[in-house]
Amino acid sequence: MRRPTCAVDIDADGVGVLTLSRPHRANALNEEMWTDFAECVKFVGQSNARCVVVRGDGRHFCAGIDVADEATLKSTLGDVGDVGAATCEGRRRESLLRNIKRLQDAFTALERDVECPTIACVRGACYGAGVDMITACDLRVCCGKSARFCVKEVDLGITADVGTLQRLPSIIGFGRAVELAMTAREMDAKEALAIGLVSEICDDVEARAMALAKMLAKKSPLALRGTKRTLLRQRDDPNVARGLDYVATHNAAMLMSNDLNESLRARFEKREPIFAKL
Repeated sequence: MRRPTCAVDIDADGVGVLTLSRPHRANALNEEMWTDFAECVKFVGQSNARCVVVRGDGRHFCAGIDVADEATLKSTLGDVGDVGAATCEGRRRESLLRNIKRLQDAFTALERDVECPTIACVRGACYGAGVDMITACDLRVCCGKSARFCVKEVDLGITADVGTLQRLPSIIGFGRAVELAMTAREMDAKEALAIGLVSEICDDVEARAMALAKMLAKKSPLALRGTKRTLLRQRDDPNVARGLDYVATHNAAMLMSNDLNESLRARFEKREPIFAKL
């Protein structure tokens, strides 16, 4: 799938690559890119992809929202189109609410509607909305030499509103998330690894991300989807009793799948299991 600012490729093994493609603007998100990204995520969610790598073209992953783009600023500020509506404060606020929700939905879809594992592959800058994006991914790996991260929004005079403040605390801890979000300071790859934002740092991060994706793509898609759903549910509702009830109900169905039989048979036959597409 090709869009002007984003693309999706899925190989025969089910490994998908979602590429942000505005390298001349460090993959900063403008209005067109928000739309393209949402369409690409929808495409991946409806595909047979078994794992998806999210990456950026060029030197940087994503520099956040493109504040130099007029259409993007109008959308962010809640442009309502006609003069009559623009003079009504209530309509401006309603328009702004709809726009914020639309931007939020793009990253929520990456987290919820793409049910296979997602891996953020970070080189260079990952600022603002870039951090929102990677926190909606399941795994994060980065280049040890170039990657740097920043929750930039307070320096722009706004509150981060597309997912970082909701997702980051469960990844790195509440106290660290507070400090990073309030200071808007830059963090390098080593610190990102130390606090748990990324699971690995390496020189050839794209090769590592693809190797990880290929490994995950060989696992049971039913087991991975069930694991992802259960973990997300537990994050959002940490009650242990309800979580155990949920996974018991889930496995009451999933333990009847062919994937379990194939896994056991492969172990007995000393071979790699082969799982069918969903």
